[in-house]
Amino acid sequence: MRIVFIGTGEIGVPTLQALLRSEHEIVAAVTQPDKPVGRAQLVEPSAIKKALIGGAAGGRPLSLPILQPARIKDREAIEEIRALLPDVIVVMAYGQILPRDVLEIPKVACLNLHASLLPRWRGAAPIQAAIAAGDSQTGITAMYMDEGLDTGDILLERTIDIRRDESGRSLHDRLAEMAPDALLDSLGLLGTGSAPRIQQDNSLATYAQKLKREDGRIDWAEPAEVIERKIRAFNPWPGAFMTIDGRNLKILSASVVDLSGKPGQILSGEKELVI
Repeated sequence: MRIVFIGTGEIGVPTLQALLRSEHEIVAAVTQPDKPVGRAQLVEPSAIKKALIGGAAGGRPLSLPILQPARIKDREAIEEIRALLPDVIVVMAYGQILPRDVLEIPKVACLNLHASLLPRWRGAAPIQAAIAAGDSQTGITAMYMDEGLDTGDILLERTIDIRRDESGRSLHDRLAEMAPDALLDSLGLLGTGSAPRIQQDNSLATYAQKLKREDGRIDWAEPAEVIERKIRAFNPWPGAFMTIDGRNLKILSASVVDLSGKPGQILSGEKELVI
């Protein structure tokens, strides 16, 4: 099948690589424009564009067309995608909401790979939300896209256990590695005409809002177990931190100990920080 891949984030790179190695014809990639990043504000391409420039399928730059519209809902962007005549559009971690005009372009389906077991954790930060909430499982959902926020019918789901020491980074990487098989299985079902459509139960929906840096600030009034989960969930982004003497201290890992004190009180600060 002719496929247009739409994505920006690092989590989508293994899926793009798998598509390029598959029997399917990848006719273009759509990603966000190059943007300034870091303290130096140096302009860098997205992880998807970097992968293509570096040779996503085997060590040499690819000639695959890369579209980088500022807004995918602009008429010019829509017509560029339409001209590619895709059978399927695959979306993963793109960062913009696709308008109806784009959703209606592919002949077969517009699929999204979402890093949670929908309808739990719809939205922008499902990986961090699952860890912070103490969920025991999460996974990858392949769904038919509609105009809602992760509300489309489910084609299939793949499940993994969340480890007791799981961080946002480790779970991100594990989900990134399992996503390609979920997509290729989905495309196989679409190709045989046997792909299911399972409606989501909206009464079970929860939402993971986009995280801001300030969301990493530790609230010491919360239970120790909640704080420990958030420290893991927010590593590396937005990063858990506290303020001491007017300076922010980033906390990379923590464990719950059997001591008592006032919320936020520093009980020990010699070889390790106990709060």
